Amino acid sequence: MLKVTIGRSHECYKFFKYCIINSSKRREKIPPGPKGLPIIRNLHMIDKNVHQELYQIAKKYGPIMIMRFGLVPIIVASSPHAAEQFLKKHDLIFQRNLTFAKYGPYWRNMRKLCTLELLSILKINSFQSMRNKEVRNFVTFINQAATGGVEVDINAKVATLNANVACLMIFGKKYIDDDFDKRRFKDVIQEIMIITATPNIGEFFPFLDVFDLQGVVRRIKELAKVFDEFSERVIDEHIQDSKKEKKTKDIVDNIMDIMNSGKAEFEFDRPHIKAILMDILMASMDTSAPKSNEKFTKGVGTSLDYLEMVIKEVFSLHPVGPLLIPHESIEDCTIDGFDIPKGSRILVNSWATGRGPEVWSAPEFVPERFIGSNIDLLGRDFQLLPFGSGRRNCPGLQLEFTIVCLVPAQLFHYLDWELPNGMKPNDLDMTEKFGLVTYRAEHARVIPTYRLNVY
Repeated sequence: MLKVTIGRSHECYKFFKYCIINSSKRREKIPPGPKGLPIIRNLHMIDKNVHQELYQIAKKYGPIMIMRFGLVPIIVASSPHAAEQFLKKHDLIFQRNLTFAKYGPYWRNMRKLCTLELLSILKINSFQSMRNKEVRNFVTFINQAATGGVEVDINAKVATLNANVACLMIFGKKYIDDDFDKRRFKDVIQEIMIITATPNIGEFFPFLDVFDLQGVVRRIKELAKVFDEFSERVIDEHIQDSKKEKKTKDIVDNIMDIMNSGKAEFEFDRPHIKAILMDILMASMDTSAPKSNEKFTKGVGTSLDYLEMVIKEVFSLHPVGPLLIPHESIEDCTIDGFDIPKGSRILVNSWATGRGPEVWSAPEFVPERFIGSNIDLLGRDFQLLPFGSGRRNCPGLQLEFTIVCLVPAQLFHYLDWELPNGMKPNDLDMTEKFGLVTYRAEHARVIPTYRLNVY
C-alpha cells in the first residue's frame, strides 16, 4: 500500500512540475494550436471522428499544430509537406512507433523477416489460387443477386471476402464461422481493433493509470488472453500437420519453417510468432467498399486505367486508416521553424493530406484528376498515404494492393449497380466510424444488374 501511495505522489509531483514548466516556457517557436482547459487541455475538442475534428482545427492553426491531451503534447501534420517532414526528411527522429516495436535491431529484423520471407512477391503469388477461389465464390453470389434483382449489403460481403482471403493465406483455413471464445472470429478481431484505437486516459494522465477508469487495460488483457489461446491452437494444428505435404504453404507454415531453421537473426519463439500473426491479421482485415455511381461503374467497366484512378481517389478521400500509426519524437528537433519537443506524439492525418486545397480543388469525387499523374500508392507521394510511408510503411503493401484492385475489377467489369428505393448517390450516408480502421457507419446496400451479355 505504501508503494502505491508513494508512486501516486510521485506522479502528482511530475504533473505539477509539468504545469509549472509549461506555464513559464517560452513558446515563440512552438507550433500554434488551440488553447486548452486546465488539466485536460484539448481533450474536450475530440469526439467520435478524430480525423475529421483535427482537420477542422488545422484549418485555423495550420498544417503543423500542437494540441495537448492531458500531459501529452500531440503534434498533428495535416498537409503533404508536413507529412513529408515527419515521415521522410526527419524520419529517424520519429521512428519510435507507439503501436509496434521501438526502432532498433529487433524492429529492423522483424521488418526484414516480414518483407523478405513472409510477404515477398514470390510468397504473395503463391497465394493466388486461394484468392481466386474466394473471389469466384464471391462473384457467384453477386451473379445470383443480379439474376434475381436482390439487394446486397456490399460492405458486409466485401468484409467477409476480405476476412476469408486473409484467414486462408495466414492460417490455411477459414475461421470466420468457427466459435471463437463464444463469439464470431471477425467480431473478436474487430473488438481488438476498436480497443487498440481507443484513447486511454491513463496514457495522458499517468497518475490515473492505476485506476483503469475506462476499463481499457482490463479489456486488453481479456482480448490478449483470447487471442493467445487461439494462436496456441493454430500453432499446435500446424505442428500436427507439419509432416503432411501441402500444395501451398500458408504464412504460419512459413513462420514455423523460419523458427525451426534458425534463419532468424534474433531469438525467435512462440511469442514472436503470435505477435507477427496479430500484426498481419489486423492489417489484412482492413476493408473499404467502393463508391458506386454511374460514371464510376461505366468507367471501370471499360478501362483498368480508370479503375486505378478510382482506387486512388477513394484512398485519397476515405483512407482506411485516416490517422497513420502514431510516432514519438526521440529527441528535440526543429521542423519548418517550429520546435518539436522530445516525447511529443506525432499524428499524420492522411484524411487531411488528401483533402487540402493544394491537392483537391473540387469537393467531389473526381478520379479524372489523376489523369497523366505519376502519383502512386507506395508512400512516395505524401498527398496519398493509404499504406503509410518510409521505414514504417505497411510491409504487406503489395498484397493489399493486389486484393484492392482484384475485387473492384470483378465488381464493375460486367455489372451496373443501383441504389434501392429510388435513392441517388448523393443520398448515401457517408458518415464514418473512427477506429484503427475506419468504416462506414451505415452499410451501403445496392442492387447489381448485368451490363454485358456474356460473363
